[in-house]
Amino acid sequence: MKNTFLKALLAAGAILFAWSCSDESTTAPKAPEYAVTSDAWLLSTDTDYIIYLDGRVTNAEGDVVASIKFIDNSSVGVITDLAGNVLYDGVDVAGLPLLEKNTTIYAITGPAFHLKDETGDYLIYLATDGGSIGFVTDSNATVIGFFNFETNTVIAPDGVTELTKVDNILDLPVLQPGDKFTKEPDPVIESSSSAINPESSSNGGGDINPTSSATPKSSSSQPKSSSSAPKSSSSAAPAGGCPTIKTKSGGRSGSGWATRYWDCCAPHCSWAENAGGNTTKTCDSKGKNVVGGGGSICSGGQQTTCLSQIPFTVDGCTDMGFAFAAVPGADGGTCGKCYQLTFTGKGKYASDNNLSAIKGKKLIIMTTNIGHDVEQGQFDIMIPGGGVGAFNGCSQMGWGNQGKQYGGLLSDCEEESNYNSSKTLTCLKNKCNSVFSNDATAKQGCMFLAEFMHAAGNPLHNYVEVECPDVLKKKY
Repeated sequence: MKNTFLKALLAAGAILFAWSCSDESTTAPKAPEYAVTSDAWLLSTDTDYIIYLDGRVTNAEGDVVASIKFIDNSSVGVITDLAGNVLYDGVDVAGLPLLEKNTTIYAITGPAFHLKDETGDYLIYLATDGGSIGFVTDSNATVIGFFNFETNTVIAPDGVTELTKVDNILDLPVLQPGDKFTKEPDPVIESSSSAINPESSSNGGGDINPTSSATPKSSSSQPKSSSSAPKSSSSAAPAGGCPTIKTKSGGRSGSGWATRYWDCCAPHCSWAENAGGNTTKTCDSKGKNVVGGGGSICSGGQQTTCLSQIPFTVDGCTDMGFAFAAVPGADGGTCGKCYQLTFTGKGKYASDNNLSAIKGKKLIIMTTNIGHDVEQGQFDIMIPGGGVGAFNGCSQMGWGNQGKQYGGLLSDCEEESNYNSSKTLTCLKNKCNSVFSNDATAKQGCMFLAEFMHAAGNPLHNYVEVECPDVLKKKY
């Protein structure tokens, strides 16, 4: 074993020396083409794989696509994909070219806005008390200043000197633990051997746990209907572009997840005594014409949710959507408030390609309803075909089968496709077209889940309270 180790060490050292000293080396990788967060090995086969000492295997863009398990006391490992299938056996990293770090990993303690300009690299955190002053750290989580959310400025530790300024904090990307290029907990090392070092190829083994291949939970496995109970229970949009969304001073913020429902009931905020002077509209039994009075369809009346409140997008604004939603029953006084949800690309119960497809997308929601089964941080988005939940006022609409009570058509598709991402998406589109074949407006709302949301079930998000844009207020 000692001779094998020495040969591997010498081989790795020779490769590193040749790459560093010769521009014409045939084994020298083209480093700028790869996103590399620390020194790593490059395996080029039918595609390029970057192998890290902690067991991660990524593609050229830095997305984790596999893992490597090293054989004890050797530099040889087995690469498996995220479903546990063996891709390559007997991979000896000692003979592979090395890539140098060219992308920063950020150490963060929670969701943070990321600002990088000529003055520095900043992580901006919201104030824990909901105030207007947050704190700012560098990439190593060291506090280096403060952020004033009223003036959108980064302030030095003296509390006075302005370091830099942004036009709109909400235009910045949001990082959170677990995102690509942010630090996660150290991987579990199953081997007792020392960790492999890319610069020396010392013998050892590292392992990360690939995504479980067990059947994932349905996106409706935890009932979160936020169905509306019966009675007891300002920015302008520029033409052809996204509205300017502004944070609300002293507003709420945090992280959570999004569910979905459409029960046709008159929403909680349609009663004046619930809405605090900010009453939402209701419509007739078909959801088409605005009416007032008469009680909810779910308690013997004729008032329903208006189909004008389906989720929608704005021309020229591809990564921002708009919708109405229910919030926890404990937040009953929040009628007509707005929040920006920024999706992280991960899910509450599972992770798949459909979830990663909406990473970074933003959904601006306006609250019209409450749900006593909705939790803090959860927003239950009003989407036709999203599941009727605890109350069902949709029987008079003339629609087809609405799918599972909790989760609706998407949950049906997840099970029917055995949680295959692409098949789930195709299935949902087909069901939207079939179930709402006689109602173009409801079909459009259902297709929002398939197209803008990419059939992502229960996506995680970071949220911040914002000023309500006119595109939502005029539909409220």
